[in-house]
Parts: sequence; structure tokens; C-alpha cells
Amino acid sequence: MVFTQKTQKYRKKDSIKFLNVIGMIKKLIQKVFRLRNDVGLNFYIAHIFSKHILRQNRNVKWAVHHTSTILHPENITRGKNVFPGDSAGNYIEASNGITIGDYTNIGPNVGIISANHDPIDNQKHIRTSPILIGKFCWIGMNAIILPSVELGDFTIVGAGSVVSKSFTEGYCVIAGKPAVIIKKLDKKICEQFSATKL
Repeated sequence: MVFTQKTQKYRKKDSIKFLNVIGMIKKLIQKVFRLRNDVGLNFYIAHIFSKHILRQNRNVKWAVHHTSTILHPENITRGKNVFPGDSAGNYIEASNGITIGDYTNIGPNVGIISANHDPIDNQKHIRTSPILIGKFCWIGMNAIILPSVELGDFTIVGAGSVVSKSFTEGYCVIAGKPAVIIKKLDKKICEQFSATKL
């Protein structure tokens, strides 16, 4: 019985050492390859498989969730710490261009559509101005942003909303179908927070 207790004690210590080594290896890989700390290595493994083996989102220059689709990534301008398509199920169509400001987050199953189809010939897209999304915005799950929309800094889009018009002043929460302002944010507090990110 004493032998068994000692054996279990050593196994537990070995398991803890092994997990510490794995953690150090993970941190080293993240540092060497400049990977984000907020997603696991499994995210990157799935990304590599879908991009290089399945050839999905192959022209996207940043890691994308394997269930997301990005069309015309060359027309996307993204700010600091912005990774369109890193959430599951995103559909981002950027033929007319999309600009996304620093520290903006895009939730799962969000659609950002920069061009409508021609009503007569659905093989053509209608040319229009690009979508502009400000800094520190949050686009909630299942929201849809339609062509030519402009969202100012600190605009929060509620889950399931359809944004068909612009909210250029920002500092607000919008929700609904179509989206309307449901709450104003304190601009001073928002600006104090943004100063901590510089």
C-alpha cells in the first residue's frame, strides 16, 4: 500500500512537470511565430489545414476560423488587433471595400456585405462606397452589416441586428431590424479606455 501511494505521488508530480513543459512549449511557439495569445494552437492548426490543404480563404493574410468565408480580402483594411473572420461562421464580402478600426471585435455568424447584387443580373455586383467600421466597435453574434454603412468609434451592434444605415457619431449601442440607437455611451469614459490601449 505504501508503495502504491508513493507511486501515485510521483506520477502526479511527473504529470504536473509534463503540463508545465507543454505550457512552455506553447508559449515558445506563440512567441517564435508571433501568434495571438487569446486563441489556442488548435485554432492555428485548423486554419493551416483549411487554408493550405482545403484551399479555403487562401488569399487571406491573417488566421481565419475554418467555418468563416472571406471574399476579396485584398479590399479589407484592418486596424490593430483586428482579425475579421476569426470567429466561427463569419461571411465577409469586401468587393467594394471594408475598413475596420483598431480593437474592433466581430462575433460569430456575422455577415458584412459590401455589395448588393444587380436586381436584373445577379452575376453582377452594384458598385458603392465601402463599409467603414470605427475603432473599439463590437459586432454581436448573427448581426448583418449592409453596403455603404459607416459606424463610428465605440459602436456596439446587438446580436441579430440588421444595420442598413450609418451611425457615424458612434459611442452608442444599436440593435434591431433595422438597427436603431437603444443606448448612448459616455464618450469621456470610452476615450479614457482607448487611451489605455495606445
